[in-house]
Amino acid sequence: MIDYIRGTIDSLTPTEAVVYTPGGVAYSLGISLNTFTALEGKEEVRLFVYESIREDAWQLFGFSTREERAIFLCLISVPGVGGQTARMVLSSFTPSELIEVVRREDAAALKRVKGIGPKAAARMIVDLRDKVEVLSGEMALADTPAPKSAAASGIAHEAVDALAVLGFPPAMARKVVAAVLDEEPDASVERVIKLSLKRM
Repeated sequence: MIDYIRGTIDSLTPTEAVVYTPGGVAYSLGISLNTFTALEGKEEVRLFVYESIREDAWQLFGFSTREERAIFLCLISVPGVGGQTARMVLSSFTPSELIEVVRREDAAALKRVKGIGPKAAARMIVDLRDKVEVLSGEMALADTPAPKSAAASGIAHEAVDALAVLGFPPAMARKVVAAVLDEEPDASVERVIKLSLKRM
């Protein structure tokens, strides 16, 4: 499985990026308008990859962020939604916008995307509701400031691991632990865990 491709842009259009890699191979990847915008003006790029392998075709889709790829994977998990439709959705909404559309159950917004009718829009909202909440937590985590010292980083790691063992989602645990350490940067791991438990 290909996780990502790193190289130089050989050609770029709103729907396709051709990336020339150091090994001498050029890969053609289908992209969304979000990724196209992120790549414009760049020479060196890294694209996260999804491989669509069928008996009659092998196609690569490229994404400028892991979050966009994660949303794409959620979209194609919906019955009747293929790679091209998912790419069309991600050309109409950013990952954050799509999460909000699903949260609001805004079927009308989804129906404005080419190829999505009323039934498909309703099914997407039902199937994606829980998944986007998980992704939203992970995206929020990515924006969470890192602990200010190596010691705090080690304590944060231990505290998150302990909270995960207790059954709390890692994304939630990291966010709460970061908030505790921001208030008490010298707290011991035991205190961080106790304070975090009170906030969970």
